[in-house]
Amino acid sequence: MNDDLFANRLSEFAASELFARTFREGMDMVEETAAYLDGPGREESRALSRAGALAYAGESMRLTTRLMQVASWLLVQRAVRENEMSTHEARSEKYRMNDEKLGQSFAGTQELPPTLQDLIARSARIYERIRRLDENLYGAEQENTGANAVSEQLARLNAAFVNRG
Repeated sequence: MNDDLFANRLSEFAASELFARTFREGMDMVEETAAYLDGPGREESRALSRAGALAYAGESMRLTTRLMQVASWLLVQRAVRENEMSTHEARSEKYRMNDEKLGQSFAGTQELPPTLQDLIARSARIYERIRRLDENLYGAEQENTGANAVSEQLARLNAAFVNRG
């Protein structure tokens, strides 16, 4: 995909209602999670066993990391929409969503407060949705770039052999 087509595609997405709803949902979830972890969650964690408290600490770190990645991706797309960042810069690998690997569950996760469990489940869903959006927006561009590079190499090889004969 050439740069102009990619820039148009990215700009159209960033101006879409889908992006606006996703942005609001993601940022609201960041605020909701911060309020919970700084308030009621802190109180609820004090009532947990040692294993539960360790699980709470580990899962809340995973949760905040996941939501910070979501927020970062959303803010990059908004920056593109508002011409504060170029589409070329937004393509950078450092702004891509990774296929999140959660690792093993912590011992004591069954003790986690229901609110934290709900936040974890919801954050995983929004993370996955945004990861798919990222893949659809940027993955197709990367696949096309790779295909073009192969085509260019084949064309060069073909030209080299044609010129020899």
